[in-house]
Amino acid sequence: MAETVLANIEKRRTTTAGWQGIVADWSSDQRAFKNVSWGKAMMWIFLLSDTFIFGCFLLSYMTARMSTTVPWPNPSEVFALTIAGQHIPLILIAIMTFVLISSSGTMAMAVNFGYRHDRRKTAMLMLVTAAFGATFVGMQAFEWTKLIMEGVRPWENPWGAEQFGSCFFMITGFHGTHVTIGVIFLIIIARKVWRGDFETGHRGFFTSRKGNYEIVEITGLYWHFVDLVWVFIFAFFYLW
Repeated sequence: MAETVLANIEKRRTTTAGWQGIVADWSSDQRAFKNVSWGKAMMWIFLLSDTFIFGCFLLSYMTARMSTTVPWPNPSEVFALTIAGQHIPLILIAIMTFVLISSSGTMAMAVNFGYRHDRRKTAMLMLVTAAFGATFVGMQAFEWTKLIMEGVRPWENPWGAEQFGSCFFMITGFHGTHVTIGVIFLIIIARKVWRGDFETGHRGFFTSRKGNYEIVEITGLYWHFVDLVWVFIFAFFYLW
């Protein structure tokens, strides 16, 4: 009899532990995020919402391209440059992609040196990243100017489907705005890092707790996202 009672008690304990284990598994994400700062969590939420926006833009572009009955312009011809008498397709886009991908490397190194509290290298690498971003925006402005001079408008296009101009200016313009904002933000944070604001705990905008360089990592998250989005734009808009 006593053995039966003990067995029932042990069974109930096992059942309770099992349900508690299930609840713990389902709430594991909630416990994990308790150790994440508000700044980093909010940046992830912002990037998630921005992913939906860029996703809608690209889906709309693909829908417009596949549904139009008018031939779509050939990107290799539209985005070609004539250099030394040679017609080179997508040369500017290739350089822009190389510059932006390289900026991800310098940003990653800046985050690494930020965790090491090497403020001079961190600031320098962030400024190099900002220079890469500014170069990208400059080349994009050149690309826009070239196409506008050739007659491309949001409502018309000399090479075929009228939707080409609106899709191009909307998608690349929205991405270019993100890059421009990132460049400004990089310069602001680099200046604060260079001055040692994060070492002294100087109060101000974007200044974290004393000795904490987390804002550099948050800036890096935004910048890597911008680079990743460009990879999809490059694949869907310029290579398709």
